[in-house]
Amino acid sequence: MSIKQEAIFIGANRQNQVSSYNKSLNIVAFGACNTIALWDPLDPSNHGVIQTLKGHEADVTCVKFIHGTPFMISASEDHHVKVWKVTDNVWNCVQTIQHYQNTIVALDVLEDLFVVGCADGNVSIWVRENELDTFVMSQEFIVQQGVLPLSFALSNVTDNKYLLAIGGTNVNVFIYSFVFSRTQGVDAIHDCKLAAKLEGHEDWIKSMAFRHQETPGDYLLCSGSQDRYIRLWRIRINDLIEEQDDENDENKLELLNNKQYKFHVADDLKVCINFEALIMGHDDWISSLQWHETRLQLLASTADTALMVWEPDEASGIWVCGLRLGELSSKGASTATGSAGGFWSCLWFSSEDNVDYILTNGRTGSWRIWKLTDNNQTCEQELGISGPIKEVTDIAWAPNGKYLLATSLDQTTRLFAPWLYNADKSKRSTITWHEFSRPQIHGYDMICVEPITNTRFISGGDEKILRSFDEPKGVAQILDKFTDIKLDTTAVMPETASVPVLGLSNKADNPDDSEDEDDDEVNHVGEEKNIATSELVEGMTTPPKEDQLQRHLLWPEIEKLYGHGYEITCVDVSPDGKFIASACRSNTPQHAVIRIFETGNWLEVKPVLEFHTLTITRLEFSHDNKYLLSVCRDRQWAVWERTADGKGFSLKYNNVKPHSRIIWDGDWVPTEFGTAFITGSRDRTIKMWNFDESKDDFILENSFKHTKPVTALSVYDYVVDKKILVAVGLETGEIFVYKYDSEDGFQLVHTLEDSITPAGKITRLRWSTADMDKRMLLGVSSNDSSARIYSIPKV
Repeated sequence: MSIKQEAIFIGANRQNQVSSYNKSLNIVAFGACNTIALWDPLDPSNHGVIQTLKGHEADVTCVKFIHGTPFMISASEDHHVKVWKVTDNVWNCVQTIQHYQNTIVALDVLEDLFVVGCADGNVSIWVRENELDTFVMSQEFIVQQGVLPLSFALSNVTDNKYLLAIGGTNVNVFIYSFVFSRTQGVDAIHDCKLAAKLEGHEDWIKSMAFRHQETPGDYLLCSGSQDRYIRLWRIRINDLIEEQDDENDENKLELLNNKQYKFHVADDLKVCINFEALIMGHDDWISSLQWHETRLQLLASTADTALMVWEPDEASGIWVCGLRLGELSSKGASTATGSAGGFWSCLWFSSEDNVDYILTNGRTGSWRIWKLTDNNQTCEQELGISGPIKEVTDIAWAPNGKYLLATSLDQTTRLFAPWLYNADKSKRSTITWHEFSRPQIHGYDMICVEPITNTRFISGGDEKILRSFDEPKGVAQILDKFTDIKLDTTAVMPETASVPVLGLSNKADNPDDSEDEDDDEVNHVGEEKNIATSELVEGMTTPPKEDQLQRHLLWPEIEKLYGHGYEITCVDVSPDGKFIASACRSNTPQHAVIRIFETGNWLEVKPVLEFHTLTITRLEFSHDNKYLLSVCRDRQWAVWERTADGKGFSLKYNNVKPHSRIIWDGDWVPTEFGTAFITGSRDRTIKMWNFDESKDDFILENSFKHTKPVTALSVYDYVVDKKILVAVGLETGEIFVYKYDSEDGFQLVHTLEDSITPAGKITRLRWSTADMDKRMLLGVSSNDSSARIYSIPKV
């Protein structure tokens, strides 16, 4: 049996040109941190992200398929442009362009050529070498001093003559013309020049797109700006240009509406551009524009969380909104007030059976998808995908191993579980993983998470406070409906939770509670609360969609734990659920302490545990609740023993020089294997420390050295064929699985293929305790902003 990648949860980057759709392959490619994620939005099983392509070293800013070819172009903040080619559904990078010294901010493509805009103001046009998989630069220029390109639109006007529209940090649309001819040798582009500057916008231009009309030589160009308006420009060539009486031209007012921009391309092609229409109705920046493939309709996504389809009225010709999707933005929230909300890019395509789909990615990294029916008169939201958009710092399985919690620097805690049953309780033929709840949406970056029971967890972050949460009834009902996590009907649960205005604590909402009718804010919360109970669950036919995750599936907070002076770095809960151990960032012994809290009364156990001198990186209770292991940046480990009365811990064993560099992780072996633990360090080694009764200490029993620093490890909770299994993650994203016994030491049994591993440092590995016959589930978090789940064959 092979290793299977069960799920990838990763969000889209906040960029306007971050996504592209390939109709022949039925996949969407989008930039996700420093990778390119591939997703089939029409997959009937809703599998989610299929694969992530590695290669870029910083956030991906632009992704474009070159339609009709096997190529895809991507650009990144690492200043590189990459050319990808697909062969038998396998993508490979065939060229890396390292020409630029700044972030790539704009990209557009046509067959055999693409244009790149750099943050230093440079615009360059690259053409494909004859029948080869490489592109060479043919033209490079600066639009105007101080103007940075933000968007492009390329059009092959006729034969070998092209127009390039450039929008950027200026109120004008710059029109360039050039000739693309293979007869000119390597320098295939010539006569590249500024042909016109289209005036009218009042702010930066973020998106543009050409549309070829039914009449050859008659085009439309749309431009969307931060001034909240969309302008349409009519482009006609040669005989289609309406000749005006030169004598009357002098008497006409030079109004913007009738101003014509006339120029020639290569002397024999006459082009005329004039202002066609002004589309107004959006409340915030225009982020992305897409023309329909066949109909004269324009889709616009904006920073006010709205998607609008615009079309000309049959009678008057005025452009009107025919369809509005998305949601109403929060009162007062806009880009002017610092909001990063709204939609960042949109896609519009038709399936093979001519059904239209609209996709958009939002500020949370999630993708929403709408299916349009009845000639676009009705639409229904389909199940999209979601995932973190910043480094995933920690993951933890529920004690029963049936769901996975993940925390991220994007200030969220997310719950992932397998979708096993349809709404009618029939079993699904294909099991897929989805986000079923977003228990915590916080105001601080999240660092660590650990479950206390199957329905309660604790998390910590940059806030210096630990917060504990209880599962609400609404989430429990959803999990009961779609997974095999059964609802405890005897338990007393709050219905839902909500975050008060300007608050950080999730408050429980119960429908029986009386509310002050005159309090507008309370009424507002109450309105959301009423939607989020049984009516929401009964109407669901799939796992929750993004709008439900954001608003209705929070977990109520039950307690805050104070004491740490700096940001929380790690937390663990004893297997019996009685104690919580936590530590915070520190560069002094005073703060490099472990604080122990009791879960029964939420009180801290005094005194604090002092030994380390720098930040503690991991805390782990032993399976028998007897010991607590701490590893630290000071390169030491310590083992704390539970006191005789069972109410606290004291220092029992320590080693001041176990590793030569930072110890990043440590984990206990199963109790039936013995009293031992394994540590992993930046010195690239993993080491087994076994308890020697004769010396009354933990002695180094074995060691294994890797080629890169070890950043995470996890020991499987059960002994398999008298051996223990250890998963090890490296700084490069590599993951290995070893089996271990005292005689043979560490023996490699699995190496995860490079194509399925993360593209960044592994921050946490966790084995699930779920009972599976021949496979084990391994959760992986990485600083490439992904949380992944693998199923691995037992040895």
